[in-house]
Amino acid sequence: MNERRVFERTSTSVRVEMSHPSFGTIIGFARDISDGGAQVQIENQVCPPVGTEVSVKFKKAVGAINAEPVRMRVVHQLRNTIGLMFVRGAV
Repeated sequence: MNERRVFERTSTSVRVEMSHPSFGTIIGFARDISDGGAQVQIENQVCPPVGTEVSVKFKKAVGAINAEPVRMRVVHQLRNTIGLMFVRGAV
């Protein structure tokens, strides 16, 4: 199988808070992250559908990594794991 990834992934275990007006906030943990996006594992909650744009905050044990939420889009889903891609461009 050919590797399609453009950005190198870094393994991590960072708390992820995904928000959307239709479902509120979903908590997950990033398993890896890159300049293009993140792979997030979600437990005990329904995963947002592919194509959904969410506001995301990454948090460490004490405090947030990003002060302002970033826009990300769900690009794939498999069981309780989703792939998020950073949305770039004008608001």
